[in-house]
Amino acid sequence: MKNFLVKTIANAGALAVAVWLLDKITLTGDSTFKKVWTLLLVALVFGIVNFLVKPIVKVLTFPLFILTLGLITLVVNALMLMLTSWLADKLDLSFHVEGFWTAVLGGLIISVVSWALNVVLPEGD
Repeated sequence: MKNFLVKTIANAGALAVAVWLLDKITLTGDSTFKKVWTLLLVALVFGIVNFLVKPIVKVLTFPLFILTLGLITLVVNALMLMLTSWLADKLDLSFHVEGFWTAVLGGLIISVVSWALNVVLPEGD
């Protein structure tokens, strides 16, 4: 359970960096508390999407992973971020990613920052 919380917090931090760096990834809210709460909920949705959907997409696109030497990972990460944005809209969370190329860059930022935070944050049981 602790590992799940650490990964969710790392995802929230990575999403916050992407929101901060990219104008077309937006997070709105009335107060700082509401923004942080929304960010944690979006991180939870993002984690669930990556846990449930991403492995299926990776299996279905395995030949493309080999053909592109793994560069298709950028596209898969962008699609997972766009799916998270769509789900956030359906769940009435104020998080939005505008456009595919923004999602590609956002996915790259989130991957790097999430990796760095997972290195720094403690391992859970």
